[in-house]
Amino acid sequence: MGIRRPAMSTATSTAVVAALIGSLGVPVLAGTASAKAVSDRGVAAVREDFDGDGYQDVAVAAPGATVGGHTWAGYITVRYGSAHGLDPARTAVIDQNTPGVPGAPADNQRFGYAMISRDLDGDGLTDLAVVSREYRPENNAGGSVTVLWGRRTGISGQDAVRLPAPANAQVGEDITAGDFDGDGHADLFMENGEDRDYHDVLYGPFRRDGAPARQQRVKVYSTDNFINATAAGDYNGDGIEDLATFYVYENHAEGGKLWLGTRTGLSTVPQRLGSAAGTTVADFDRDGNADLATRLFPNGDTEGTEEDSGTVKIYYGSPSGPGQTRTQTITQNTPGVPGVSETGDQFGGRLGTGDANGDGYPDLTVGVPGEAIGSKAKAGAVVLLKGGKDGLTGKGAQAFHQDTADVPGAAEPGDVFGGSVRLLDVTRDGRADLVAGAPGEDLGAVRNGGAVWLLRGAAAGLTASRSSAQNPTDIGAPAAKALFGLNLSGDNGSGTVIP
Repeated sequence: MGIRRPAMSTATSTAVVAALIGSLGVPVLAGTASAKAVSDRGVAAVREDFDGDGYQDVAVAAPGATVGGHTWAGYITVRYGSAHGLDPARTAVIDQNTPGVPGAPADNQRFGYAMISRDLDGDGLTDLAVVSREYRPENNAGGSVTVLWGRRTGISGQDAVRLPAPANAQVGEDITAGDFDGDGHADLFMENGEDRDYHDVLYGPFRRDGAPARQQRVKVYSTDNFINATAAGDYNGDGIEDLATFYVYENHAEGGKLWLGTRTGLSTVPQRLGSAAGTTVADFDRDGNADLATRLFPNGDTEGTEEDSGTVKIYYGSPSGPGQTRTQTITQNTPGVPGVSETGDQFGGRLGTGDANGDGYPDLTVGVPGEAIGSKAKAGAVVLLKGGKDGLTGKGAQAFHQDTADVPGAAEPGDVFGGSVRLLDVTRDGRADLVAGAPGEDLGAVRNGGAVWLLRGAAAGLTASRSSAQNPTDIGAPAAKALFGLNLSGDNGSGTVIP
């Protein structure tokens, strides 16, 4: 049996890490969560419609929140899309005190550590799988995955279940969704056992008691390292999603592995890939092969991300896999990209995809949470890069932050706006809207309460016109150090968690 300590390495794969360490005085560490689906164009955005009304919805995590007197217990919220944007009258707040949700709040539980939005039971409604850390030092194990089932009336704790797991198991690390056998049902990849050299693939459809249709064990480690990011997509265009896993050890990036999907499940003989600090997937040039967008570790050093200006690299898909025929590198010094590469910007700290301008080509939203706005250090920003027949370019790129006209609020030091990003069509107008989190946002005297913003998709890309924001005090939820907006459901393959 492989002996491997819990995934609490020093590796950090998101920009939010650096900004929050200074303000909270606690270590922050990256986990993973990815949710992408295959289509005849390689990749399509997963429908995140928890109530089945045709509008995409948004789940937001506040894993740092105190619940029932327990610090870092965490909660999540679900907001519902409408023709007018995210419906302010419909926000569900769910924690482990919510009726029907298994378990109970506890210190350092971090409910919302990662979230996956997929239709797990095949009923046509999106479900939400929520990871709790729940580390148990007495048996070197911990973690759980709670499934909140989609309902026509919206998500609640009703009939919620925990996915079955072995005793003394580490559960939920590296959770990633995809259809790895091409049968049309969502599958989950994650750590799910006592032997840490292996991860499981739980194949859908899942029963309402949480049991998968079948299970596969995959030996993901061949040396002493740790998975720091994952990304699922149909990179070779065969109609079945593949899985990319990326590794780190101590302060070194260790490269990645590509596990091809087959009709019988994931292959067990991986191909080699380069390293990645964060990931997302889309078919930016619409050639039928999924493209992998990554943030690079500076010089392969996992401890250099805090001061890194940031570099995004795209590995374009091909019949032989990602990056075999074409790659592309983009920074804030790339022509057309707003801003300038500066120390600590962390361009690419979070990544998300969607078609913001409705032209049929996916765009890439890039979090720049370390960006200084004037003299306001780490206030944060988001950049939109537009896809096209030649892939991503800087042409027509846009940038937004809290000092942009019509964006609610004001940029302040340590907000880390862009600390989470998603592109989701919440208004059902054929254009993806930007959901952006600023988990370091102070709410008056409340430190690091956090907030999320919605910017509408438009013919020219994104627009700040009619943008809106929400924070915990708006909905009467716990606010003190809640880190509201630290994670969004399925946001880019790299969630951020507090150990």
